[in-house]
Amino acid sequence: MKLVRIIYLFAVVTGLSATAAPSDKQPNIVLILADDYGYGSAVCYGANPDIIKTPAIDQLAREGMRFTAAHTPSSVCTPTRYAVLTGSYCWRNPTKLNGGGTLNTTDPLLIATDRLTIASLLKKQGYQTAMIGKWHLGYGTAPKHDFTKELKPGPLELGFDYQFAVPQNHSDNTRVYVENHTVYGLRSKNLNPQKGKIGLDAPEREDPKTSGVLADHAVNWIGKQTAEKPFFLYFTPIAVHGPITPSAEATGISKAGPYGDFIYDLDLSVKRIMEKLAEMKLAENTLIIFTSDNGGNIATGETSDRRLAMEAGLKINGDQLRGGKHEIWEGGFRVPFIARWPGKIKSGSTSDQSVNLVDIFATFSDILGESLPDPTVAAPDSFTMLPILLGKGQTQRPDMILQSAKDEYALLKGPWKLILPPASNGKKKKSTEPQLYNLETDLGETTDLAAQHPEVVKNLSDLLDGYRKQGYS
Repeated sequence: MKLVRIIYLFAVVTGLSATAAPSDKQPNIVLILADDYGYGSAVCYGANPDIIKTPAIDQLAREGMRFTAAHTPSSVCTPTRYAVLTGSYCWRNPTKLNGGGTLNTTDPLLIATDRLTIASLLKKQGYQTAMIGKWHLGYGTAPKHDFTKELKPGPLELGFDYQFAVPQNHSDNTRVYVENHTVYGLRSKNLNPQKGKIGLDAPEREDPKTSGVLADHAVNWIGKQTAEKPFFLYFTPIAVHGPITPSAEATGISKAGPYGDFIYDLDLSVKRIMEKLAEMKLAENTLIIFTSDNGGNIATGETSDRRLAMEAGLKINGDQLRGGKHEIWEGGFRVPFIARWPGKIKSGSTSDQSVNLVDIFATFSDILGESLPDPTVAAPDSFTMLPILLGKGQTQRPDMILQSAKDEYALLKGPWKLILPPASNGKKKKSTEPQLYNLETDLGETTDLAAQHPEVVKNLSDLLDGYRKQGYS
């Protein structure tokens, strides 16, 4: 009888332990969205290890899943960031961003505060939430907000508990950080405008130190979390957006000059987050996603640093992809995408399934076991990629729509990519003819097949038109 009682107690204890195991809890989630980081700019994506160093990003790939056909919804930052947080293509927003462009520094908040975001979705499920890094989605409601006043609404009104941000870009004219609702360290409302600066009376960002400052705040925030409550960190580094300003720690690391060193700065930020999670014994129950807001900027006229890196042998957007940031070509949209979730995602796995960053919303919802609202209410363009991550299924995404910074549109379906110029989107008569490429046989988009396949052009054009009219895809 005593033996039976011992066995029973052992079964109860082990059963309770299994229930409390990290693998059965809601996972912590860290979403790292790099800036202008091209498809070919990590060693695990084919970059020459003799030229650049990306050990932390490569470790994520070894320990997780690397995607080869992940796309951004836009080839420039603001629209992609909008889509990531809302699960909606940004061109559906009434604010048109001057076509497919970006927000100015003082523009109002682009996301409506009553709209469901990944932050508010996770917060509703008990998550602690933080946005740390580049924001670039506006503040307030006025046509031109004043940085000496409260910056509200902003991330905190969209579901984040904490914000520490670069308001717009690495090079923006505020030259400050924003913490929660105010400029970080704002001393007074006095302004001292200078060339390229608003002249706020607050501590000014030091460009070579910005990556480190943002990483500091990220690891400090993680350090305040516990195993009892799940957390979501939306971490958005400023690297490798210009100006190219590597830290003292990264300078001289690569053989691709300052641009390669700046890539290493990005990798250092990833490393510090991974180390902090390991130190706190949270890594086993944390999903990390690393990706970029658009393809790499290969416009060599803008900075000699990129030109020097490419001359040294760095293929920013990889071997085959045409174009880069701002453009409608694959180099502007196809990006690194790596997901690590110990015990859930197979280590060292690769997926060639077609996914889009707008799918992050539905994926997080699926992880939580929560059904998405009707697409007319929220996340109208998001498809879950969770079955792919877990190795239990293929992509559920039938196609995707891409928008360039020049307001060109493309529809990807199967092997086909249809490109329509801005003037062919129902606004006025076409200015040029559609283009059609078969990405399975011509990833470099060198041969236009529109004349040979008019039926494909028509079918895809009608499909795109239908998605636009019905308000969801």
